[in-house]
Amino acid sequence: MVAPENLDLVVQVRILTGQYIMANFRSIILAAGKGTRMKSDVPKVLHPICGRPMIEYVLDITRRLSSLKTYVVTGHGAEKVKGAISSDGVEFVLQPRLLGTADAVRRVEGRLKSFRGTLLILCGDTPLLSKDTVRSLLAKHRQSKASATVLTALVDNPQGYGRIVRDRAGSLVAIREQKDASVKESLANEINVGVYCFESYRLFEALKKVRLNTKKKEFYLTDCIELLLAAGHRVKTLISDDAQVALGVNSRGDLAQAEAVIRKRILDKHMQNGVTIVDPITTYIETDVKIGADTIIYPCTVIHSNVRIGTRCKIGPFAHIRSGSRIGNTVEIGNFTEVSRTTMGAGTLMKHFSFLGDAVVGAKTNIGAGVVTANFDGVTKHKTKIDRGAFIGSDAILVAPVTIGSKALVGAGVVVTKHTKVPAGALVRGVPAKIFKK
Repeated sequence: MVAPENLDLVVQVRILTGQYIMANFRSIILAAGKGTRMKSDVPKVLHPICGRPMIEYVLDITRRLSSLKTYVVTGHGAEKVKGAISSDGVEFVLQPRLLGTADAVRRVEGRLKSFRGTLLILCGDTPLLSKDTVRSLLAKHRQSKASATVLTALVDNPQGYGRIVRDRAGSLVAIREQKDASVKESLANEINVGVYCFESYRLFEALKKVRLNTKKKEFYLTDCIELLLAAGHRVKTLISDDAQVALGVNSRGDLAQAEAVIRKRILDKHMQNGVTIVDPITTYIETDVKIGADTIIYPCTVIHSNVRIGTRCKIGPFAHIRSGSRIGNTVEIGNFTEVSRTTMGAGTLMKHFSFLGDAVVGAKTNIGAGVVTANFDGVTKHKTKIDRGAFIGSDAILVAPVTIGSKALVGAGVVVTKHTKVPAGALVRGVPAKIFKK
């Protein structure tokens, strides 16, 4: 273990508070693969699930468990991966040739010359993995004082996964990739999830002995398990109590399965927090959405990430809330409506067939049926400001930039042209709009 005086202040605090046992580890996320079965120019780990690249779900785990450093090994589409994910606490390491998982881990060795703690290794295409499962793996690894600990799962259909090979006593003997497994080994339903804890110096000793697999022309990280066992080192396993964590995304079908699981987790969380979701099957809510208690979400509603919705609102059916929108308390957004990058004050009504984009709407405003903020002129998106208590009549078009004063009345079918400033309490009517005082 590294001496406390050689560690930074944050880690010294963890030692004093007893958190060091769990926190003294570094992570490697393998994200270099092409994902050929995805049939896409997008690197596999960047395919979105509920509004986020799938690798971000794996990065969340290392951040929440306070990994001292996370190394993301990139290869195919390396620059796209670097540009798409948060670099907070992350170092990127390039694998110039895709020669397998063992070669990918070797690329990180130069960054770890002075580190002799635990290495957590994960795959960037396992978005269903949970923080609690990884915490349990780390805890078992530390408690058993093993050189390596492997996360496994029991599945009904092990097709495509490496198999866990055990002896008659139930002890781990090897991890066999499917293409190399014997008929007997391929019948096992315990699979390798692709998540490991290694003591770093033991791992890199073993990596020096890994030989090229002649069938796939790759170096397998899983070969390290047999090498460690042959050298007399202790290797343990942890069987996950949730087989879903084993789902690696290798195809569009896998992507859809992962999306369904994470979408259900998101909806369940909102319902546990007091939100009514009338029909979860037809409701789509992405990550990073906050919804207040006693709000009702009606069927066929889509809510994108980075949206905030207050308490006691009614949203939908067939409503579309885009990223960046902020909805106050007791707002009603009805059927066939869209709200994009817009702030809506408390008590505002927008019942049917309307679009608000790049707008700021004051409290207790009425947005009539068919109202549109024409925010885009072909080059730039412009702002619309509607002050408190205004009444916007049905089928009105507000050509941004426009300002509507408080308690102003915009008549039905009116076209308010750009740069118009309607005074508070005024009446607007006609095409183009003319302003009359009440």
